[in-house]
Amino acid sequence: MKPLKRITFNPEIMGGKPCIRGMRVTVGTIVGLMAAGHTPEDILKAYPYLEREDIYEALAYAAWRVEEIEVPLASA
Repeated sequence: MKPLKRITFNPEIMGGKPCIRGMRVTVGTIVGLMAAGHTPEDILKAYPYLEREDIYEALAYAAWRVEEIEVPLASA
């Protein structure tokens, strides 16, 4: 498994939730949008500062967390 470089954790941003590249967009937001049926294109249109790789890494992080595998996060 390759290290995640786009998911960051900072207790001062969004209450310490895992975020995309230190921004105020949480992994939970991305996963929730995908679960609600939005496409990556929809998400990129709503959040133009995100990149497609951000979405895929958020999904990968969520999948690993469900499996309770420790994944190192980059500092914001």
